Amino acid sequence: MSQQAVNGVPCRGKVLTVDNMNPNVKRVEYAVRGPIVQRAVQIEKELREGVKKPFTEVIKANIGDAHAMGQKPITFLRQVLALCSYPELLEDNKFPEDAKKRAQRILGACGGHSIGAYSASQGIECVRQDVARYIEKRDGGIPSNPDNIYLSTGASDAIVTMLKLLVCGEGRDRTGVMISIPQYPLYSAALADLGAVQISYYLDEEKCWSLDVAELRRALNAARQHCNPRVLCIINPGNPTGQVQSRQCIEDVIRFAKEEHLFLMADEVYQDNVYAEGCKFHSFKKVLFEMGPEYSSTVEMASFHSTSKCYMGECGFRGGYMEVINMDPEVKTQLTKLVSVRLCPPVPGQALLDLVVNPPQPDEPSYITFMKERTAVLSALAEKARLTEQTFNAVPGITCNPVQGAMYTFPRITLPEKAIDKAKEEGKVPDMYYCMRLLEEEGICLVPGSGFGQREGTFHFRMTILPPTEKLKVVLQKIRDFHVRFTQEFS
Repeated sequence: MSQQAVNGVPCRGKVLTVDNMNPNVKRVEYAVRGPIVQRAVQIEKELREGVKKPFTEVIKANIGDAHAMGQKPITFLRQVLALCSYPELLEDNKFPEDAKKRAQRILGACGGHSIGAYSASQGIECVRQDVARYIEKRDGGIPSNPDNIYLSTGASDAIVTMLKLLVCGEGRDRTGVMISIPQYPLYSAALADLGAVQISYYLDEEKCWSLDVAELRRALNAARQHCNPRVLCIINPGNPTGQVQSRQCIEDVIRFAKEEHLFLMADEVYQDNVYAEGCKFHSFKKVLFEMGPEYSSTVEMASFHSTSKCYMGECGFRGGYMEVINMDPEVKTQLTKLVSVRLCPPVPGQALLDLVVNPPQPDEPSYITFMKERTAVLSALAEKARLTEQTFNAVPGITCNPVQGAMYTFPRITLPEKAIDKAKEEGKVPDMYYCMRLLEEEGICLVPGSGFGQREGTFHFRMTILPPTEKLKVVLQKIRDFHVRFTQEFS
């Protein structure tokens, strides 16, 4: 290290450098906000500065951020949050009585009657009670205990906390975590950060991205050679692939987890986003308990939900929860300790979650508007799911599975050999090169499939179906035109 003197004071290098920082952090990758998105932000800046481009705006279809894409907030949710943030509005007669009642109940549970106060680390007790009641109702009366509910900063926070508890061992004893490929990159990023071993199992694209237990078994047996597989993560409905698991499939997965002694993590944040005929959301917990005590009293599981998706789309409030099932009581004590180090999840997010799990009832004044808004959001998404699938499948060289649920499509793209060579020449993964060109030429920001994982030799991109219908039609048309042009250029 050079130690030249500056004004007689020896000059040493930085204490923290890229060579001596935490190596796990350097291994973290998160494609949803990766290089393409950073370039998109730059292009937006260039447009504002008057740089001429072949387009006038950048359309960011890279992330499931509903409100940023123009989805309107649900009135009731925002009314109650406004009342909680500024309680003097409780005197205002513009607000419906049921909204005021909710706000008063939430404020009554907050320290000093303010959502600016810390809450209990596990979350406000009356909110956890409401979450437990919501789960019971959703699952047809299967009991849920508020003590097993942990509120969190979006579902992501709870997922990372859970993985942190599960990771241990060195070398061949290091914890292995099974994740689906394609996967939501939170999982691979968290595993890299924690120094755990990622075990990839592939979803079957030919069968609408379905999950096959034989493939789980193949991945598990291969992984046992170099790590200790302990966790199986499932995303249902799927992200980025939009599939909805059948009840039979969920039963098979639960049997597999029991046989192989695995801890189950069920990421169910898209549970209200189901569009396809004949598809229905089944919670892992409900199926587990309907399989009888042999399973329901032994299989250890955590399931996750959030305020960021479904009809709410309230990503910025960072509200979420997890429910733990069959967890060792001593481990639960450790979990409670771990979450207390972070003090508590954001209280406005907890308040919002309370309204999601305890929405207006038929006899309350806000019910009709609430249901109308909720239905409008979900039916528009269903319509956009169909539109996206049909449009992509009409383009030569693009094939798209039905978007059964969630809010993304993950079409497969056929790239000419010359384009693949050109990408390699530029040191880029082929679908990254494709998406970067699409961004530069059409102003559309997508995430390449390589950011989620895909079978060797296949290429995809993930696009959200969130833009308003008219704008989505424009996006689809632009992708279509680009794909045809790109294919011709390299054919």
